[in-house]
Amino acid sequence: MRVVECRACLQGGCFERMRLNVSKHDFKFLTHFNSIKKMRFTKMHGAGNDYVYVDCFQEPVPSDPSSLAVAVSDRHKGVGSDGLILICPSDQADAQMRMFNADGSESAMCGNGIRCVAKYVFDHGLCQKSRMTIETGAGILALDVEEENGKVQQVRVDMGEPILLASEIPTTLAGNPDLNHHVINVPLSVGGHEFAVNCISMGNPHCVIFVDKATDDLVLKIGSRIENDERFPQRVNVEFVELVSPTEVRQRTWERGSGETMACGTGASAVCVAGVLSGKTERKITNHLLGGTLLIEWDESTNHVFKTGPAVEVFNGDWDD
Repeated sequence: MRVVECRACLQGGCFERMRLNVSKHDFKFLTHFNSIKKMRFTKMHGAGNDYVYVDCFQEPVPSDPSSLAVAVSDRHKGVGSDGLILICPSDQADAQMRMFNADGSESAMCGNGIRCVAKYVFDHGLCQKSRMTIETGAGILALDVEEENGKVQQVRVDMGEPILLASEIPTTLAGNPDLNHHVINVPLSVGGHEFAVNCISMGNPHCVIFVDKATDDLVLKIGSRIENDERFPQRVNVEFVELVSPTEVRQRTWERGSGETMACGTGASAVCVAGVLSGKTERKITNHLLGGTLLIEWDESTNHVFKTGPAVEVFNGDWDD
């Protein structure tokens, strides 16, 4: 018999040991390994916008979710994701979501993430209603799920009303006097580029820029500079949008705290609002993102934005705490 120490022992985390019976190739544990805590997680994506989800109906809420978000999001040393989303009980809705970016910062909402929350709570039996409510930092949102053979395939989200007042977005850019002082078609100079920008909040701030071509130079270099520009006191998500037709666009997003992502649901919603207010699109559009397609409608009668798109569960795993 030879003594083998567990990983936690080698790291100084405990004094548990096990013995390996080499001849029988089985383990005889002298003590248990419950001191090594594991957290169950689920990897999901909505149009390629991927997050690590933790079911806090079953798991304890992580003591430091910001640090956990940084660790799990690492695509080389972690699970790999755009951030972390906690699915929690709520006394106001069917569930609550808390969303943390890859840099550990917490955001009020994630449009693609909330669709995956709805799929998770339905598919895992936490709430099996065709219409459910999810509590977010931006308020309580209503979602309609489309299921097939007991599994949610697509979700329609009532994203609520867009926020257009500069101080509430927030941005210090002056509003356009010709457009109710909303920050629409307002000039912005960054990195030697001159843009006409449109600023909207869908629970988190967005700067929407219509361009002829959403190049890597714009997205990967200028996107970061706009995100951290002092005229956006809480930083900002940046959408570079190619207009295909009044009912169709292509979008690339530099996401606050995460860099370029495959999709951004609140950003796609902001693009629709910006398109209408700037006279470039109709109220119902098809938005093609790197990771998939979303259908967006800014309903005139309610002033609410509705977003429809897929939600996919990729795999489950255990994370060593």
